[in-house]
Amino acid sequence: MFNTLPEDPKVFMEWGWDQIEPVYRKLDERALTAATIDEWMLDWSRLADLLSETGAWLQILTTLDTSDEQAEKRFHTFLETIDEASQPWEQRLRQKLLASGLTPRDFAIPLRGIKAAAETFCEANIPLFTEEQKLVNNFDSLIGAQTVQWNGEERTLPQMRPLLQSHDRAERERAWRLVSDRQLADREALSQMWQQFLRLRVQQAQNAGYPDYRAFQWLQLKRFDYTPQDCLAFGDAIEQTVVPAVIRLSEQRRQHLGVESLRPWDLDVDPLHRPPLRPFSQGSELEAKSEAIFRQVDPQLGEYLGIMRREGRLDLDNRKNKAPGGYQADLAASRRPFIFMNAVGLHDDVQTMLHEGGHAFHCFEAAHLPYGGQREFTNEIAEVASMAMELLAAPYLTAASGGFYSEAEAARARIEHLDDMLRFWPYMAVVDGFQHWVYTHADEAADPAACDAAWGQLWTRFMAGVDWSGLEAERVTGWQRKQHIFTDPFYYIDYGLAQVGAVQIWRNALTDQAAAVRQYRQGLALGATRTLPELFAAAGGKWSFDVATLRELVDLIESTIEQLEQVS
Repeated sequence: MFNTLPEDPKVFMEWGWDQIEPVYRKLDERALTAATIDEWMLDWSRLADLLSETGAWLQILTTLDTSDEQAEKRFHTFLETIDEASQPWEQRLRQKLLASGLTPRDFAIPLRGIKAAAETFCEANIPLFTEEQKLVNNFDSLIGAQTVQWNGEERTLPQMRPLLQSHDRAERERAWRLVSDRQLADREALSQMWQQFLRLRVQQAQNAGYPDYRAFQWLQLKRFDYTPQDCLAFGDAIEQTVVPAVIRLSEQRRQHLGVESLRPWDLDVDPLHRPPLRPFSQGSELEAKSEAIFRQVDPQLGEYLGIMRREGRLDLDNRKNKAPGGYQADLAASRRPFIFMNAVGLHDDVQTMLHEGGHAFHCFEAAHLPYGGQREFTNEIAEVASMAMELLAAPYLTAASGGFYSEAEAARARIEHLDDMLRFWPYMAVVDGFQHWVYTHADEAADPAACDAAWGQLWTRFMAGVDWSGLEAERVTGWQRKQHIFTDPFYYIDYGLAQVGAVQIWRNALTDQAAAVRQYRQGLALGATRTLPELFAAAGGKWSFDVATLRELVDLIESTIEQLEQVS
């Protein structure tokens, strides 16, 4: 029967549940012994990979065009008729494996995730997960449809971003306010959608017998190496070490711009009044130059992106009705990645491409692992792969390396990136702290006004150096403009933790770039077969998030900015 599973995942996409269920039934009926465990695991993994890739492709299609009703219908049909039906069978197979007492080869760490999935499984939650995923599609559609009129031309909100780099401060402010007004126009719709998300998540935790959604989601995300309290302590360390550095950067920017106070529309313009960086004009150019950069980092990494280009696994340009943000999706059966972006010609788009490229390389490097659970790496190490690549690729941004810039422009781009990294940590602490409050105060968080207040308090604590006077509504509704809060609860801390690992890998590269890249690739090739501290160590970092560690990394970033300023 398992030989009848199609080699081509696109063929499997056409299968109905009547064809899939017998495969599950056969797996459940087969004897599971030390002699059969490897073959059984390979067959289960193949089926699970095909189902995963089918769901991933159908969801990708809904993000490429959020107005495509047929794509949305097809994805929802998959969720309702196949994904929901498969989940009880997945639970039966998890229980079968756990009851056997057997541990497949190099599977001790993935087995922890299997146990957590079995523990948190609740059949009553299956339709709730489907409803939640449909809400994610609704959120994407709402955000993807947001446009404004600028000088008689309809523009998406990402297409307004270049205007925030204008040297005309009045123009920057007008563009910023126009975008903010458009976002605020959806305030009530987003508030109602938020209440639906929250209700579903609270019910999921209750159904599964957990005291709150945070406790439930912690196991869902396979978080065994740190606790919610560790996250809050990380926020305290950021407040002590990073916030003062951001205040210093903001004051320097304010002085360079010659303004009385730094306003939200002053953060993207070049503070020394140089022309904005415009690294590319078309997504095809972004593809080609990114491949050239990756080949400089490591020839095999460049070839990985070349494979993706040849196979059409990139969609980079922004357009109306495209879902917000950027992502990389693993296509498990093909052992291939897919990259989605909303590029509009900014250096930030280059960084996003380098970031998503790191995710893609993780997929390629771990593709040799035979069992699906070994390739289901958690978000923390996944983001190390992406954030470290942004830094490892930085020396090759110049045209001389096939990249985008002159030497001086590349130095500017790197300064911009390092500045953004420092500003990110406090913002991450706001997003993460907000979610800890939400899911331990769910009754209060059902009131959007209470969410505004909680977000505003965290913003005051962490986001110093910018004057938001007269912009209270824009400030306190910032939680509505962070996609992860709606679509990926508790994910955002992973970026903050991963950036600590990424900066350590970069620090290694400053001494020996080639050795750091080799170690980085070796860490990615381990997939999910080691603990997070072990994976960080294998890639060249240390699993540590205290004040002393952060202070070292902040000092390195600030000193590097000073050095690059001499070149830019």
